[in-house]
Amino acid sequence: MPAARPLPETGSIFLDARGRDRALRVSWHQDAGMVVLSLWRDNICTGSFRLAVDEVPQLIGTLRDALDQAYSETRPLYANGA
Repeated sequence: MPAARPLPETGSIFLDARGRDRALRVSWHQDAGMVVLSLWRDNICTGSFRLAVDEVPQLIGTLRDALDQAYSETRPLYANGA
């Protein structure tokens, strides 16, 4: 079984909420003009998705909009002392 390759200089690993054996790796590949999102389980890549750099702002916008909505829905709970 091949060992996991190290992340490029620009990248991150996010652990899955279901357990530490699952992870999402995000790696920026400037030379290829893409970001690679890969799913890992027990140090084995189980799938990947290549996103063109030009599409990254749309992905970030989608995540930001969802986060803003989640915060706006929970803020009233905290404001009422719940």
